[in-house]
Amino acid sequence: IGIFQQGILPREVRGLPGIVFSPFVHSSVSHLFSNLLPLLLLIGFLFYFYNKIAFRSLLSLWLLSGFFTWLIGRQAYHVGASGLVFALVFFLFFSGLFRKYIPLVAVSMVIAFIYGSMVWSMFPFAEYVDADLSWEGHLSGAFAGLIIAFVFRRHGPQKPPVEWEEEEDENEEEVNPEH
Repeated sequence: IGIFQQGILPREVRGLPGIVFSPFVHSSVSHLFSNLLPLLLLIGFLFYFYNKIAFRSLLSLWLLSGFFTWLIGRQAYHVGASGLVFALVFFLFFSGLFRKYIPLVAVSMVIAFIYGSMVWSMFPFAEYVDADLSWEGHLSGAFAGLIIAFVFRRHGPQKPPVEWEEEEDENEEEVNPEH
């Protein structure tokens, strides 16, 4: 088993450190690279659009997605950063929707366009989910992203308040000219 012991082993005390370390452990180089590009892109989105809450959000997503995997995962070591990738995708998607702020909703739509098809790997019955894939980690990440987006919905960037300009009624001036 070796390095995989740094992964999440569900419902075992010895598996708890995996909540922190599992995103650094991958089963192969291709597994690492399949997570690395999305992770870098999504963290870039997070820090660009949600800078004031980015670090707290990332830490919360990391720990909560790992904890949920520890709670619901099948009895095997769960390794890789895909749970965190799912957490970031769902956080970015729902954060824009919860805030109802057009630029952030646009980010949500871009995220949905790029990553929308990956939702099927959150379910054990999807045809391309094999036994080695931690659909539990994916589902845990998605749930963590939704929860953290809701928790932080009033923090970070917000829809600016509508400022109503007071319009002078030009007709009023014509009717009541000043003397």
